[in-house]
This record gives sequence, structure tokens and C-alpha cells, in this order.
Amino acid sequence: MVVGRCILVTTKCFRVTVRTYWSPVGSAFSVPQSKQFDIFDKNVGLFRVPELSTPAGFQITQDRALRDAEELVKKACSTPPGPETVRIFDQLSDCLCQVADLADFVKIAHPDPAFREAAEEACLSIGTIVEKLNTNVELCQILRQLLNDESCLNLLDAETRRVAELFMFDFEISGIHLDEEKRKKALDLNVKLLQLNNQFLAGCHLPNKIERRVLPVHVCHSFAQDGDYILVSGLNGDNPDEVVREIAYRIFLYPNAEQMRCLDELLACRNQLAQLVGYTSYGHRALQGTLARKPETVMEFLKKLSDKLSNRTAKDFNMMKGMKMKLNPRKPDLMPWDHPYYSGILRAERYNIEPSLYSPFFSLGSCMEGLNMLFSQLWGISLYAEQPKKGEVWSPDIRKLAVVHEKEGLLGYIYCDFFYRSNKPNQDCHFTIRGGRLKENGEYQVPLVVLMLGLPNPTRNSPTLLTPGMMENLFHEMGHAMHSMLGRTRYQHVTGTRCPTDFAEVPSILMEYFANDYRVVSQFARHYQTGQPLPKSMISRLCESKKVCAAADMQLQVFYSVLDQAYHAVHPLGKSTTEILKETQKIFYGLPYIQNTAWQLRFSHLVGYGAKYYSYLMSRAVATMVWKQCFMKNPFDRIMGERYRREMLGHGGGKEPMLMVKGMLQKCPTTEDFVDALVLDLDPDFESFFMDS
Repeated sequence: MVVGRCILVTTKCFRVTVRTYWSPVGSAFSVPQSKQFDIFDKNVGLFRVPELSTPAGFQITQDRALRDAEELVKKACSTPPGPETVRIFDQLSDCLCQVADLADFVKIAHPDPAFREAAEEACLSIGTIVEKLNTNVELCQILRQLLNDESCLNLLDAETRRVAELFMFDFEISGIHLDEEKRKKALDLNVKLLQLNNQFLAGCHLPNKIERRVLPVHVCHSFAQDGDYILVSGLNGDNPDEVVREIAYRIFLYPNAEQMRCLDELLACRNQLAQLVGYTSYGHRALQGTLARKPETVMEFLKKLSDKLSNRTAKDFNMMKGMKMKLNPRKPDLMPWDHPYYSGILRAERYNIEPSLYSPFFSLGSCMEGLNMLFSQLWGISLYAEQPKKGEVWSPDIRKLAVVHEKEGLLGYIYCDFFYRSNKPNQDCHFTIRGGRLKENGEYQVPLVVLMLGLPNPTRNSPTLLTPGMMENLFHEMGHAMHSMLGRTRYQHVTGTRCPTDFAEVPSILMEYFANDYRVVSQFARHYQTGQPLPKSMISRLCESKKVCAAADMQLQVFYSVLDQAYHAVHPLGKSTTEILKETQKIFYGLPYIQNTAWQLRFSHLVGYGAKYYSYLMSRAVATMVWKQCFMKNPFDRIMGERYRREMLGHGGGKEPMLMVKGMLQKCPTTEDFVDALVLDLDPDFESFFMDS
């Protein structure tokens, strides 16, 4: 319960004094949630939004946001240009984002279809309003007056000026400079894209079905069944039966005509919009303001990386092929459905990293304690479990964490939707529900985020036990969460993870390095029954196993990234998306294309990461450089932790991404630096090996 707040504006630290009932984070995740609400308890609504105690509340919050937006537009247009203009624009953005961001999460994660449907309607409605505002000429003119007036600009500090420029950029990419007829066309295209994005994303996850009678009897048990049909909802890449893997690959990736039409229309609309507002291609529009800045730089990066990976990738594929010949000599050719399976076999054989050997040491409670200890040492931050109120969460197994700084007080809240449930999306991700900002009354609006994982539920006899991969994913997503907590900007438009995509993944990928460092892991990895620490030799084997076939894994990511760039290059593309995939796969991957498959129709990242899928690789390059230069010597270095917060995390998107990287690394890395960082990171870590020995 918040009882008082004071603001230290001069240090940009917004202190929040808190008194509440908190419990240690480890114990909160070690046992099943047991709190039962009294039937007379008041329903506080999802995320403590009172109206959201029922699905109908979305209409109420949506209507209120639209009324508030109208008033703020009037206020912005009647206020003389100055710092207050930027604050009003940000307040306008915040009032809409608070509905849209929350709804964006609820529409995919809430178990109640009525809530999901109401949330989706709210998303489309608010999204349409945002696009209309981005073509509001009067609103744009107010901002342009501010940016064109030197005396006004001198009143803006660096962060305020950047936020103003980002708002102007939103106007420009929406076609504000066009005549009325073309602005209307741009608006219609943006609204249509909202619908196409939702449609394509839904189609990516739909299962394909086939009559059971046409499949070998012995494989049917590997798939879900619906009457006389078999449902294939994934690639089953880790199944030891090659027939199962091949069937899953061919059926799940079989082209769907409606999904193909949707993708073609989506790409065409993006290109049409980009060219309408003055860009050569959608890729050029999407990459404005990123680390890479333009598609040409991205392709230079990807081609150089592919060239340097070439020999390593060939060796990896030869190792996989050798293993396949050993285990299945009747079908020795390496196929696309073999890559994940045989790379896993090679890792397990070479380093004996059977997940069941590790899971007893990685109980969820101990992993959360490990994160808590790490954050305490790097930033003076502690995680505390807080009991949600009735109606605050969408499932009874949700844990709520308060993030508290030793001097600054409450930084924000993390809702942990960690456990598997039916109909829950099978993806690990971070959602911003509410961004942080300095409010008009001087209080700081603390951020709310959700982390969604798919971990096994605890049982009566055992807590939730994580595989090494699950543990690494937990650290990854928690990296996003801490970016949201520590990116405490004055403006919600640039708070936390609201930054260029190829920078946004840096904090999460950097956390993977902490998760793979034996000095960090040894702090918390204990057998859940005996308390025995995880032997250092096992940690070293686990870390080094990840280098096995890592070049081939990275080559696959290069292929996906190049494909994404090709789809968002200048149109008309000249060929079908399947033909482009086939050619790109041959050049940038190496394993054969399979006839009558269309992997691109399952490429869900084309929605959120359109023209920016390369971001994972470029962010990994930056994270690698930050780790090796700043944390590899001592992963608990408080001085480096504070520097990392000061130079990178603390700005959110309020500073040019390359300037943040330069501030942290004390140099401005080149494309070659990024490539070298990725390739050199594939080498065995002899320093770690000798330290362990």
C-alpha cells in the first residue's frame, strides 16, 4: 500500500516510500499459491483498474480514454509552444497506451473468451484513434512550431527534445506532409494493417489437420486428435522419431491459401504505405532511428556474418550428418527437421547435459532468489512477493512482485504469469501494461509489466523444476522487466523498453550471459531435496555445450533475418514469398527447401518485428561486447552495474541507441565489430574452463 511519495527531481530519481505486506521472493515461488478470496471481498479489477472487473469494462475505459484524449488535443492546440507541449503530448500518449497496452496483453492471455474479445475490440478502436491523431494536421503544426523555433528549442533539455522529435517522426511516417486525400489513404492503410496483423498472427498459430487414416498408425499418438483427424500444432523438432518430425514439418508448414493471401496483402500494404509517405521501401521506414538505421546496413551486417560463419556452419552440419548416419543409416541426408534434434543429441552426448540431471538444482524458487541476489548486488534492488487483490489477476497462479530499490523505494510491479495452462499462448514474452512517467501532480507513475512463461506447475511432492533452457529464458525475460523498471524517464513515450527494437533486446540477451556464468549460477543452484550445490563441472559443461552447433543455429537466424529483409524490400517483389524463401534458404542456410511447405506462413515475428528480425543478432552482438568488456571479470560489479543503468537502462528510448552503446563501451562499434563479437563468442570459453579446473 502506497502511503507517501517524494520526488528528487534534481537527481532524476523519483523516490516512493512504501509500506505493504511483502514476503521473500523465493518462498513465494516454491509452493502453490494458496490464497483464497472471501466472497465479500471487493473485486478491484484487472491490474487494479476497477472497471475491468467484467469484460464490459473495456468499453468504459476505452470511452474515458477517448474523452480524455479529446480534451488533451484541445489543450495541446491552445498551449504556447514549449516544454509543456511535450508533456501534454506524452500525457495524451499515456492515456491511450494505458488502455491499448493492457488490452494487447489481455486479448491473447486471458482465459475468458469474453475478456479476450472485448480486449481485441479495444485494441482496434484505440489503434484507429492513434492513427487518426498521427494525421491530425493542427496537432502536428503545434509540435512543428516548437521544433522550428530556436528560442523554444533552447528551453528543452536533451530528453524532452528527443521525445518531441519522436512524436514528430510518428506524424511523418503516417503521412502528415501529404495532401488531404493522400493522408486519408495513409490512415486507411494503417487501419487495414492493424486488422491484417491480427489476422496473420492468429493464422500463424492455428493447427493443420489431416485424416488419421493416411498416417502410419505408430505416429498418431504423437499428435492431438479431433475425431477422425490428427491436429498438428508444431514442428515436434525434439521428437526422436524421424517419421514424426518429418510428418509434423510437412503438415504444419503445408501452405494455407487464406494465410498466404493475408501475408501477400500485409506486405503489399506495408510497402504501399511506406512509398506513399516518402520511403523507398517498408524496410527504410521501419529502420529509422534504430542502431542499423537503414536496410543496406542490415544486409551488410548479415552478409558479412554469413560469410564468417560459413566454414563453421559447414562443420556443424557435417557433425549432425555424421550423427544421423550413425543413428539412422538408412536415411543419411540431413533435412530441415533434423537440425534441432541432432544438434541437441550432439550437445547431450559430448557434455552429458541431460536436462533431468539439472532440473532438481533449478527449482523456480531458487532461481528467483538467484535473480534477487544478482539485482541486489548490481543495483541495490530487491524483489518482494505481494498478494494480489481479488480480481487483480486473470489466473489464480499469478504471482505479483514489487521491485524495490534500497534508496529510491518502489520502482514498479511485475506480474509473473509463469505456469502452463490450457489455451495459454506457447511463448515466453514481456508485456508493458503501464509505462512509467512523471505525472502532473509531481508523483511518479510506476510501471506495470507482465512476464509470461510456460513452466510446469508445482505438485504436492515437488516445486516447479526448470530445465537449463527454461532457466535461461527466465533470466532473459527478467532482463526486459528490469529495463522497464530502471528506464525511469519523465516521459512514458520512451520509458523502459519503448526504444528501438535492435536495442530493446540487449538487456534481455545480456541476462543470458549472467545465467550461463558459473559464479552467478553457483549462488543459487541447490538441489531442492538435499540442498547440495550444483557442481561447477556441471555448470561448465552446460555452458560449453551451448557452443556445439552454435554456428548452424546462428546461420538459421541469419536466414530468417535475410528473409525478413527480402519481404520488406522494394515492391513488387517479382516472385512469390515461397520462391523468395526457397532462394534465400539455399544461399543463407544450406539445408534443402521442402516442396509444398511455406514456413513463412508461421513466421509470427513478421508482425511485431517486420523488417527488424535482425535485431536479435545485432542486440546479441552488443550484449556480447558489454558482457566481455564490463561484466565477464566480475558479474557482481556494482560500479559496472550502476554504469550500465546510467548509460543504457536508465534512458529507455530517450537517447539515441548508438549513443547509449558508445557511453557503455567507450567506443562507437562498427559493423565489423558486431560481426566479430558474434563469431568470436562461438569459440570455446577456455578462461571459464581453466577457472573451473
